[in-house]
Amino acid sequence: MATSTLSRITRALLAPALALGATVGLASAPAHAAVWSSCDQWGNTGLNGYTLYNNIWGPGAGSQCVWANSGTNWGVWADHPNTGGIKSYPNAKKVINKPIGSLGSLSSSYDVTVPSSGAYNTSYDIWDTDYDYEIMLWVNHNGAVGPLGTPQGTVTLGGHTWNVYKGSNGHNEVFSFLRTSDSTSGTVNILPILKWIKDTKGWMGNETIGDVQFGYEITSSSGGLDFRTDNLTVSGG
Repeated sequence: MATSTLSRITRALLAPALALGATVGLASAPAHAAVWSSCDQWGNTGLNGYTLYNNIWGPGAGSQCVWANSGTNWGVWADHPNTGGIKSYPNAKKVINKPIGSLGSLSSSYDVTVPSSGAYNTSYDIWDTDYDYEIMLWVNHNGAVGPLGTPQGTVTLGGHTWNVYKGSNGHNEVFSFLRTSDSTSGTVNILPILKWIKDTKGWMGNETIGDVQFGYEITSSSGGLDFRTDNLTVSGG
């Protein structure tokens, strides 16, 4: 987890206004029969209830292009240098806009294909509407990457066992859940995780959950690597 999360938040919020702005690199992504694609730094679009973002937000980034057949089937080609620091978080977002206590359910299924090289994590990034709290759920990771904060033990929630970390980047609280073994497909019951943070640990109150994002937090992918979301669904409310 990068310490410059606020920068990522700010840039993500500005993305719709900047979508026609700066282009990062001129590299060619692999050919896909996609209904939408973009190599723009803040390229984004809405597809069947999801918003897709290219979201190249970190310093020292290389080239990256995102493509999508739908909001639930999309991918990224990225060529970022082998240096430290997160370069991007290409993702698909579903907006919930309900307090935790009012949610009857919230779950997601994922099926991804990720490279065996590079440094990255595949993760959910869940935000309250005020961006005071960030909940990250890492389902797999590779290379020299790690979460922000200090270890809080291990817990089994939502159908998975996680190593939990808690910290702050100076702007918002960050709760990171790292799956104890890597997975490329599965279903996460998100609501019990939110209730555990709220009720069991008392780390936050009855926050209104805004964005549920799923994507790839890429630190390095030198030479060009493919990340593919073969299927993603976020449901509940």
